[in-house]
Amino acid sequence: MLTDALKKAIQDAYRQFLDVKQLRPRYGQRLMIAHIARVLGGVKRNQEFQRGGGDHLCVVEAGTGTGKTLAYAVAAIPVAQQTNKTLVISTATVALQEQIIYRDLPDILANSGLQFTVSLSKGRRRYICLSKLDQLLSGADAKVLPLYIDEHMAAPDAESLSLYTDFAQKMATGKWAGDRDDWDTVIADDKWTRVTTDHAQCTGRRCSHVKQCSFFKARESLTQADVIVANHDLVLADLALGGGAILPPPEECIYIFDEAHHLPDKVINHFSANFRLASTERWFEQIERAITVMIAVPSMDMTARGQLESLLSQLIAVRRGMAPLRPILEALLDGAEERQGTKSVRFPDGIVPDDLAAHSRSMVEGFSGVIHQAERIIDTLQDSLDSNQLLASRELMEQWLTTVSSARFRAESALALWRSYASDASKEKPPNARWMALVETGQGLFDIELNASPILAANALKSALWSRCYAAVLTSATLTALGSFNRFSMRAGLDSDASFEVVPSPFAHAEAGELHVPAMSCDAGDAEAHTAALIDMLPELMSPSEGNLVLFSSRKQLRAVREGMPAQWQSRILAQDDLPKHEILTQHRKRLDDGEGSVIFGLASFAEGVDLPGKYCSHVLIAKIPFAVPEDPVEEALAEWISRNNGNPFMDITVPDAAVKLIQASGRLLRSESDVGRITILDRRIVTRHYGRKMLASMPPYRQIIE
Repeated sequence: MLTDALKKAIQDAYRQFLDVKQLRPRYGQRLMIAHIARVLGGVKRNQEFQRGGGDHLCVVEAGTGTGKTLAYAVAAIPVAQQTNKTLVISTATVALQEQIIYRDLPDILANSGLQFTVSLSKGRRRYICLSKLDQLLSGADAKVLPLYIDEHMAAPDAESLSLYTDFAQKMATGKWAGDRDDWDTVIADDKWTRVTTDHAQCTGRRCSHVKQCSFFKARESLTQADVIVANHDLVLADLALGGGAILPPPEECIYIFDEAHHLPDKVINHFSANFRLASTERWFEQIERAITVMIAVPSMDMTARGQLESLLSQLIAVRRGMAPLRPILEALLDGAEERQGTKSVRFPDGIVPDDLAAHSRSMVEGFSGVIHQAERIIDTLQDSLDSNQLLASRELMEQWLTTVSSARFRAESALALWRSYASDASKEKPPNARWMALVETGQGLFDIELNASPILAANALKSALWSRCYAAVLTSATLTALGSFNRFSMRAGLDSDASFEVVPSPFAHAEAGELHVPAMSCDAGDAEAHTAALIDMLPELMSPSEGNLVLFSSRKQLRAVREGMPAQWQSRILAQDDLPKHEILTQHRKRLDDGEGSVIFGLASFAEGVDLPGKYCSHVLIAKIPFAVPEDPVEEALAEWISRNNGNPFMDITVPDAAVKLIQASGRLLRSESDVGRITILDRRIVTRHYGRKMLASMPPYRQIIE
């Protein structure tokens, strides 16, 4: 229960923070603190995991300027400490993660009176692998089989070798702890990839370097921390490994998902599977050669040699069994239409053709056999290393263990795809999306790729997270669509007994901004006429001395409008694709600082997460209602499933999704309580269509001027 002592601890922390910082309490922030404290403090202590329901889940929509980090930190930290749980704060973006770990939490720790420890959690690939570094510096790197066929295996060049030597020297002298983000210069991806590892290739406590391992040292610090700052990808990667592999087990955690509107899409990406035919064929040839070399080692134990020979036979059998797949897949692609420059085939309702389903079952059996045999070898090698009864040098055995572990992981990846294709789609609710495509792999070469993906994150989140975690808070500025949490609940798998709250923004929208829908002679559905109208209207609508942000839903329209603008405006426009995003923002700010006007032409990536306060953005112009292009196979499959269940995909998915994007785009205007400006929507459907009027009604309460 939320005891009086716990209430007082939360209230005191909030009051002290405001007093020290000389801040006024924000109404929405106070409501958010109270709501989170009430839900987290009411979680039953003696509950049995796993469980259903959502009474331990708290969903809060809080607009920009609410001060979400302070609200959830002062509410959740005391509860986590009282219940002896770890608070995991997860974000979708690196920028917010860094803001929380380096600015917000230190500020709260210094000024609230709360006492807590903080640790930043990152995946293995952010840390150096000492085993790989050692292999590179000793020339043994070429003996280790890469996990994927396109991994670079050539000897490092002089520049790379010098960098790797610096890594080793600075680690040896304690000047660097092996964290990529702490190195004093930017490390190129191709150089870093060779000295890092992942779960599949890491040999863990059997590694000779485990006591000095940067990743394991960092993970050890997590067990001591009250608060762990992570990101959605890392949380989901931990859950995919069963939970508790990187972070504490879900049962021991209270999660805060900031930027929670990204979570469902992240889940879909994590639980999808794919398989490339030619790439896998080449990988088989490579792994078979590596196993053959291992078998030929004279000192190889007879038991281990027999296991390796059995694995080799399994691999050869599966590779040969793949041969009939190619003509089946090529025949399916022959009649496929090209979409977005790619030939692809989506299987309606997720049901694959009978002949492909039959081969899928064969692939399931084959890859399952490879995994089983690889696990036997891994056990043998691990036992040998643990008992110090070595079959070869320790270094060589660690390389063998990495190779076989990588093979198992690659086979598990393939098995996930083939299990999906072999399953009975008619029993899935909802069915998975399944499709295949001809994909370019570089240098004019193509490969056939098969894909499977859940169409909703709901089932995965329910089983892997909501049913296991002690409690969770989900927050963002955009969780409702058309005034309802229904869209987010459907995508995130939230039960109706979860607690939902919308807290008011501190911004006085009606006084600070106006929303203008100008008269237009064309409908935005007529692309050619609408583009001509934009070219004609934008010079009149924009001020040449202000910071203007023009947001497009189509790259084609952006380019056409940019090319059609009058010459005097051309020099003021900074267009996406002409420069990197960060460079566009830097130049835009500099122009405003120098007293000049500036115009950004951007797509979706400029409609969310871009912070241009004050003079840097006083006018947001939205070219069209941001409807998604209906060509994504997962979204198509979701629409198909909704239609099959007597729903309306346009009103159930397309319109709510566009409404959220519209609010996110308009959110670029007011970034602080002192900001003022205007929003112009150049799409008359916002007032002429029933769905458009619903979108308009769900917008923040700006002063509206409808012509």
